[in-house]
Amino acid sequence: MSEDEIPKTHPRYQSLITREKLVKFFNLGIVVAQGLVAQGRGEAFDYILGEKTHNFALEAEKITVASILTSKNPVISVNGNYAALAGEEIVRLSDILGVPIEVNLFHRTEERIKKIENYLKDLGGRKILGSECKKAKLPNLDSPRGIVCEEGIFNADFVLLAIEDGDRTLALKNLGKKVAAIDLNPFSRTAQTANITIVDDAIRATKNMIQIASDFSQLRYRDLLKMLESYDNKKNLSLAFEKMFDNLKIAYSKGILQF
Repeated sequence: MSEDEIPKTHPRYQSLITREKLVKFFNLGIVVAQGLVAQGRGEAFDYILGEKTHNFALEAEKITVASILTSKNPVISVNGNYAALAGEEIVRLSDILGVPIEVNLFHRTEERIKKIENYLKDLGGRKILGSECKKAKLPNLDSPRGIVCEEGIFNADFVLLAIEDGDRTLALKNLGKKVAAIDLNPFSRTAQTANITIVDDAIRATKNMIQIASDFSQLRYRDLLKMLESYDNKKNLSLAFEKMFDNLKIAYSKGILQF
């Protein structure tokens, strides 16, 4: 079934559209089979959260934008799933904030890097790093994610990433970089390790940050810094767990949920 064939009246319309997009980009060689598994896992957590952005996620999204605006060398790190799900939004966010995008993959081939890079360029991306940049190796990361662009992740002081394993997040932090991670699973190593954890769907989160970036464009530097000083990621994660717990308690007590 193509995206055009899915009736908009279907109660799982957005979810079905997302699945079809991932299958499409899998067939194009941008998403790998393992990425389909990762999406399913994230969607399970989104079910528990009620498939909407909560205040704790919105707060983390605001802090992420404020961090990018106050950083010297921020970068948006993109893998196959993130590009497939939110490519247009990523490019728009990059454009508004003036931040480069770097393609960085665990299941890495140069052909796949180039495909994602070209896809983002076709969407209007201006500063896309990946296939032709000067490469560097993160000294504390043995996986293919350790191969990065020197002018991108290697020299970055702040990295926004989404939908990935936690080995790189910890490695980046150990190199003194700040990391914001979009991850629907607050139990994951990425979510637990990041400086800022956005427990939200990647599409919703990126759309929200586009609006936030526009809203924050006139804020003074010192006001943005003040926002960062008051942020507590552990507290924010606790609120995400609390919301899940509350929703599960309702499910436990009623048995049948109102969708």
